[in-house]
Amino acid sequence: MAEAPPAQRMTYGGYLRLEELLELQDGPAGYEPSPCNDEQHFIITHQAFELWFKMILRELKEAHTLLNSNHVEEKSLPKMVHHLERVTEIFRLLSNQWKVMETLAPQDFLAFRDKLGTSSGFESWQMRELEVLLGLENEQRMGGMDPLLHMRKLAKEGKVSAKVLTDFEATSNAPSLNDALCAWLARTPINGSLPESENDENVTQSFVQGHLDVMKRHGEDVIAHIVAIGHGEEAQVRPRIEAAQHQAASFLMPEGIVSRSRAGLLFIESYPELPLLSWPRRLIDAFVGLEQSMLLFRSAHARMVERMIGRRMGTGGSSGVDYLDATTKYRVFVDLWAVRTMLVKRDALNDVDHPEFYGFAMAE
Repeated sequence: MAEAPPAQRMTYGGYLRLEELLELQDGPAGYEPSPCNDEQHFIITHQAFELWFKMILRELKEAHTLLNSNHVEEKSLPKMVHHLERVTEIFRLLSNQWKVMETLAPQDFLAFRDKLGTSSGFESWQMRELEVLLGLENEQRMGGMDPLLHMRKLAKEGKVSAKVLTDFEATSNAPSLNDALCAWLARTPINGSLPESENDENVTQSFVQGHLDVMKRHGEDVIAHIVAIGHGEEAQVRPRIEAAQHQAASFLMPEGIVSRSRAGLLFIESYPELPLLSWPRRLIDAFVGLEQSMLLFRSAHARMVERMIGRRMGTGGSSGVDYLDATTKYRVFVDLWAVRTMLVKRDALNDVDHPEFYGFAMAE
């Protein structure tokens, strides 16, 4: 193969557009004076965050495209798990990246903090978009903040481009990943029955009631065991056990009606050994791992800021660390966490009806 002429040869710097990239650490156009060492450190760290947020959005949107469908092919599940696990690892990396920020001493930061003006991390439209894409509701946000309204305000002021706003609005108007996940869980075959099956409502009701009965029997065994070994009186233990059973019934049958998505979730978590449920179980765990990594990321962020500026007000007018601490309580995939409270050991559960449906059929 003939060697490409020097002018056409791809180089490392050319492929990564390094010269352009490395010109972006001196602050906005016309920014004076040039950033000191500590300020450039601050800029580079946050630019690195935004580059990773770009990758996170790409991965989550790929997973969303696969999951947001009326029929999700089984071969798509490993792809979704791959996308989500990559995002999880990125957030783990970003949690550690806050440690780099902690090398900036409080007085070093205060020396240039005023130059940030009223800019705020809340204006990171990529972080806000990925929250919306996941399914974080405005009601869950501290003060009920609406990121879409804020982005429209910034666009009107010329602070973000029309493309940024268009992309943000498209994400806001589409079903979230959590919406798509719940819809997918609602289609879970339960004891061989699908939502469109003739007797599905009765089959699903029977599975849920059967699980609640197993929980009740198991609860009686727990009470008897605790009393027998002298670790408590029945009058003290029983209310806690029965409260957990009542909570499980309310979760699975809100307002007395079975939630098929939650029933499907419980079925997958209860019978992970069924071949057909292997990858669905992996997907659920991938969502849990993703949210866990985000919680750790938010917690690391809050502790870094508290270490640097204490409890003073944020540059954008927020309550600073108090606001960041509030974000550590954000949960999107609430059902995936809640169902774990009501799981019962496998050998205490009822056997699965129609096991051949889940991959146990033997070749003749």
